[in-house]
Amino acid sequence: MSGKGGSNRLKRIGILGGMSYESTLKYYDLILQKYYAKNNDYHYPEVVIFSLNFQKLIDFELGDDKDIYIRYLMSGIESLENAGVSFIAMAANSPHAVYNELAELSKVPILSIVKTTALKAKQENMKKILLLGIKFTMQSTFYQEYCKKIGIEVITPSDKEQNEINSIIFDELVIGFFKQDSKKRLLQIIKQYEVDGVILGCTELPLILNQNDIELRLLDTVEIHTEAILNYYLSLSQL
Repeated sequence: MSGKGGSNRLKRIGILGGMSYESTLKYYDLILQKYYAKNNDYHYPEVVIFSLNFQKLIDFELGDDKDIYIRYLMSGIESLENAGVSFIAMAANSPHAVYNELAELSKVPILSIVKTTALKAKQENMKKILLLGIKFTMQSTFYQEYCKKIGIEVITPSDKEQNEINSIIFDELVIGFFKQDSKKRLLQIIKQYEVDGVILGCTELPLILNQNDIELRLLDTVEIHTEAILNYYLSLSQL
């Protein structure tokens, strides 16, 4: 957790979404499902979603100007701040490449998907994990850097496999297509590596892969992040 904010703020969750809309819908759904499972009442959290332009985000993410990328993400964060949120969660892994910069600029805390996932891996005594995601995430180092601090090695698939995974995500998952052949291919890639677990480091991957598909432990970043979001919200609500 990083950022600023006080206990006197309205207890309201901010979701920076649209990266893609498929995973943003899952975030909203899971947060409310989890709330009811824990509390068995209808006092659901107030949730504000700001959905970014996905194509703009991709273009800025893959472009050469990091500052433009940060500014675009901050435009969404500022909109959430103006809506009175207590804290923010980015419903995607890849923007966490600039998490430190965003956390410094944000007026409210930003709950990191990387930190919550890494701590889950630590709790389960994992030493070496495979990272799957879009190519940008797999070729970045933000997961590796954080996990190294807590004694976990993160590896990535080969360049060819990264291209395949990237294509499955962008050509299928983000628009709601789930093909059995693609699922089989992802499982084939995973089974080639000697690891303790796998980070599903794209919030669309849990839409096609789940723990029932494989014995190896899958770290579902959507599940882990939404659990952390709700727990943090509940901790604020007790203040």
